[in-house]
Amino acid sequence: MARPEIIKLRDMRERALLGGGKEGIEAQRSKGKLTARERIELLVDVGSFMEFDMFAQHRATEFGMDKRVALGDGVVTGFSKVDGRPAVVIAQDFTFLGGSLGEIHAAKIVKAIQYALSIGSPIIFINDSGGARIQEGVDSLKGYGDIFYWNVQASGVIPQIAIIAGPCAGGAVYSPALMDFIIMVRKSSFMFITGPRVVKAAIGEEIDEMRLGGADVHAYKSGMAHLIAEDDREAILLTRKLLSYLPGNNMEDPPRVEGGDDPERRDYELDSIVPEDPNKPYDMYGVVERVVDVDTFFELHRFWARNAIVGFARLNGYVVGIVANQPAYLAGVLDIDASDKIARFVRFCDSFNVPVITFVDVPGYLPGSMQEHGGIIRHGAKVLYAYSEAVVPKLTVIVRKAYGGAYIAMGSKHLGGDFSVAWPTAEIAVMGPEGAAEIIWRRELDKVRTPEEREELLQKFVKEYRDRIANPYVAASRGYVDVVVEPNETRPTLIKALDYLLTKREVKVRAPPKKHGNMPV
Repeated sequence: MARPEIIKLRDMRERALLGGGKEGIEAQRSKGKLTARERIELLVDVGSFMEFDMFAQHRATEFGMDKRVALGDGVVTGFSKVDGRPAVVIAQDFTFLGGSLGEIHAAKIVKAIQYALSIGSPIIFINDSGGARIQEGVDSLKGYGDIFYWNVQASGVIPQIAIIAGPCAGGAVYSPALMDFIIMVRKSSFMFITGPRVVKAAIGEEIDEMRLGGADVHAYKSGMAHLIAEDDREAILLTRKLLSYLPGNNMEDPPRVEGGDDPERRDYELDSIVPEDPNKPYDMYGVVERVVDVDTFFELHRFWARNAIVGFARLNGYVVGIVANQPAYLAGVLDIDASDKIARFVRFCDSFNVPVITFVDVPGYLPGSMQEHGGIIRHGAKVLYAYSEAVVPKLTVIVRKAYGGAYIAMGSKHLGGDFSVAWPTAEIAVMGPEGAAEIIWRRELDKVRTPEEREELLQKFVKEYRDRIANPYVAASRGYVDVVVEPNETRPTLIKALDYLLTKREVKVRAPPKKHGNMPV
């Protein structure tokens, strides 16, 4: 017969596993949501989860809190392995007080982040909380501040992934915002600073939770959500896939996976993918997916700032970060949102030793008062800063248009790019041939009497400008382009260049010491 102490321990474990109680668990499941422990079980390798602080309890006694106690205090934390690699997991338990955050609840989360930092492993934070525990007052606010502080300490040291699987409102939104990636569940999650009631009281606007801060809002409009899932299970699967591209910490390289894709493979469809008409759009996904290892491209921010593409892929088994203009959407121009999207992704890649491959087809920056008044100068400067600051291998493929300041911004040699490849279709110039011809040969064009004659002469000058200035061989003659290749040669060329650059050591010009730069934000 077991000793009383053993029996008590078993009883306490059973109580802890119930969280806020059976009724709360059933209510959670009735909404189509998994419980905190079910989410963890789905995420981690079987038998790998080792929980800590299972018996933690809040200390508050005000407003009846002395009668409302759950072992674990509404959050589950522990060590685990995901696909055999260490990870620390946090899962808020909505069954106890709506997963609200108090002093001890927050202390558990902080300890989990500190553990992840000390062992050098990613942190996965599954958010499902009604927000600050109002019964605990300033202790709850202090808890949020502690979490934010440790999110910042972990930034650039370990990957941080937030899954939003339920409510995330008020101050709670800033922890995911400080993390690297946010995955939202379409059916059950939302994020906002102020809820619908406050919005209506403050400005008279009537709006519901999903239209204010649902997954679609943050995937399509705000850009907060990197990935969107239909339910908890899909969110977990996306998390596991994302982790497969990431190192455990900033001192490791991302995991290489031999996929069996021939490094010498040439896809001859690339030779005809760019239209003969330089103003005709095409789909850049067709370029990226033909160059990288088969079925390895994992896109982020797919629905936001669609004129730019970012995501992870593998090239000869090595993880690489993909940045590309998308000529099929807004002609691939850089605007405020695309600039933010690219800069943030490049900085993550640089933090975690992921080489960056940039596919360029950019006619410039989006013109207009909305962009200028919205701060395109400041936002565009983020891209310049991110590429200039990055010390990982940076490889660039100029597919077609590369005009003006946007050419410089998109991973050019002038911002420290390591290896620049151009296709024969590349056009590298201060501006497009049409605009350039209008300026250079303005007097000759003004002398022509009829519109037909003027257009014929203009096209002659456009061709002359394209032949003499806007072609890859001029840039190659200056050393700004390292090689000009047939499109079908792109994959083997990049693989060979990457193989050499993986041992890259950055040589910096001697400069005064500094804490850090002041990036435009």
